[in-house]
This record gives sequence, C-alpha cells and structure tokens, in this order.
Amino acid sequence: MGAIDLDPASSEIANEMVKATTIYTQEDDGLQYEWQGNIWMNPPYSQPLISQFIAKLTTSESVNQAIVLVNNGTETAWGQMLLRASSAVCFHQGRIRFINPNGVVGQRPLQGQIICYIGNNPNKFSNEFSQYGTILQKR
Repeated sequence: MGAIDLDPASSEIANEMVKATTIYTQEDDGLQYEWQGNIWMNPPYSQPLISQFIAKLTTSESVNQAIVLVNNGTETAWGQMLLRASSAVCFHQGRIRFINPNGVVGQRPLQGQIICYIGNNPNKFSNEFSQYGTILQKR
C-alpha cells in the first residue's frame, strides 16, 4: 500500500506499529470523520461497532486501498460485506495476540483472524502477507 493515511480505530500505542499519518482513537470516534486514502483498520469487535466500521469502509468512495484485520467472522453480515468488498484475504495461521492501549500483550483470542485487502493491488498484498497464512484472491 505504501504509506498508511488513516487508522480510524487506533491508539497511540497501536500507531507505533501502524505508523498512520492520521489516527482516531476511541475518544475521537472515527466513525464521525471522512475517511480517504490508504486505510489500515482493526475495528472494535463488539456489535454494533464492527458492523458500522465495516459499512463505512466498504461504502466510502474516497478510500484508495484498505487492509482490515478482524476476527474470522465470515458467517456474519459484516463479514460477508467485507469479503464482498475485498480483492484478497489472508487466513492468518495461528491466533494473533493483541496489545491493549496500555501496551500489555493479551492472551491468544478464542477465534482466529483474517486480514482483508480492498484495492487494485491484490498480487502485492498476496506477496507481502503470504508469510502469515493462506491467501485467497478474487478472480
């Protein structure tokens, strides 16, 4: 993707890794702003927030590319919406241990994760992310 312009569901700790030009924290409420450019997103996993973040991303006309890290909820309405918009998906091998806003590494989650790519460079995404798991691309 090159640079990341926006992480709409972030924290200062998370952005040390993501390095987005602009971030919105829980206090900022990223849903209230316009999103554009290259987006990295690991949205809140609770309902209705995850559905709202996925809907905003997949309906925005100003998003150039996006990479989305979410629980492997492919059977959910938001999961189906995200998969329809994605040009490639990485089914992550193993479960990702997340770091909380205080910098503490959590336990392994009960559910696996997927990393979805929305954009016109699925081959580049596949080359970069195949080290983390199985990649599927739309034809």
